[in-house]
Amino acid sequence: MRRVVIGATAVSLALSVAACGKAGDDDSDSGSDSGSGNKSIGLLLPDNVTARYEKFDRPYFEDKVQELCSDCKVDYANAAADPTKQAQQMSTMVTKGVKVIVVSAQDSAAIKSSIQSAVDKGVKVVAYDRLAQGPVSAYVSFDNVKVGELQGQALLDALGDKATAKSKVVMINGDDADPNAGQFKEGAHKALDGKVDIAYEQSGLWKDTVAAQKMSAAITQLGAKNIAGVYAANDGMAGGIANTLKGAKISGIPLTGQDAELAAIQRLVAGTQSSTVYKAYKPEADTAAELAVNLLEGKDIKSLADTEVTSGSGDKVPAKLLTPVSVTKENINDTVVKDGLYTVADICTPEYAKACESAGLK
Repeated sequence: MRRVVIGATAVSLALSVAACGKAGDDDSDSGSDSGSGNKSIGLLLPDNVTARYEKFDRPYFEDKVQELCSDCKVDYANAAADPTKQAQQMSTMVTKGVKVIVVSAQDSAAIKSSIQSAVDKGVKVVAYDRLAQGPVSAYVSFDNVKVGELQGQALLDALGDKATAKSKVVMINGDDADPNAGQFKEGAHKALDGKVDIAYEQSGLWKDTVAAQKMSAAITQLGAKNIAGVYAANDGMAGGIANTLKGAKISGIPLTGQDAELAAIQRLVAGTQSSTVYKAYKPEADTAAELAVNLLEGKDIKSLADTEVTSGSGDKVPAKLLTPVSVTKENINDTVVKDGLYTVADICTPEYAKACESAGLK
């Protein structure tokens, strides 16, 4: 007991409270109320380095669950890029009685046994943004091969007449443990192969520091004057690469990204990054919430998951794949600003005011 109580009534009340339990007491990572009732939904996100997860995915998901099911509880945890921690978080949620778990896997293969264990205990699992292995009930994400194609094409467009079979391009991919990374790479190669020379290709592990180190190694290997452009699989890594390019006094070459992070949009305005890919977080999070609530309530999900994909474990999974959009300086107003992701004021801080004016952002 956490406090001393006096009298039979008080003791009875305290025991009743203890029996019900207080949601989140046994999981310091859980940011939302939870419990062992039938209306609990878990949300497991992979890291807190990628800005989108805490800033957009989590609040959008929680708001939509609340809209659809006012008495539902969302139990939240972030793996902080640690697959072992994420497995523990899933086990904790199952123990607490969470009925549906939405997970964006830090490692799609490593989470397989945890998903199997959860499903064996009657829990439904939805794969979010990344296709986890194991018996998941549904998957919501974007067409990730298309994302890579958009990135590759944007790099070619930015190169213009410099896009030749002899033009040396550096390619910094995502973490191989993330199945999305392989799909981004596949799509980018579809766009780039035969049109430029991919002279250096490495994984940046979704880390800006690692990507910066890889970029430095590429400069050493190829020579600063010989690099025509850089493919970076996401904006976080693009930020690290942009700093390395600046330090090496390399400017005016295309640099891709993905996720439409605010810092990346500002780099587009400033001309230190040429493109990103906008994947509208709200419809993705909203769809995940709808799938979770439907599964919780035993409703059909066919109208939401209207296609099917095969995971790395060979499981056939009902899926919803949304459409990504390429963003350059020219269409910032028509994409992230129009959708309300950022305001012009968010983008055009004093440091970027002059560049914003030149870009037509007012």
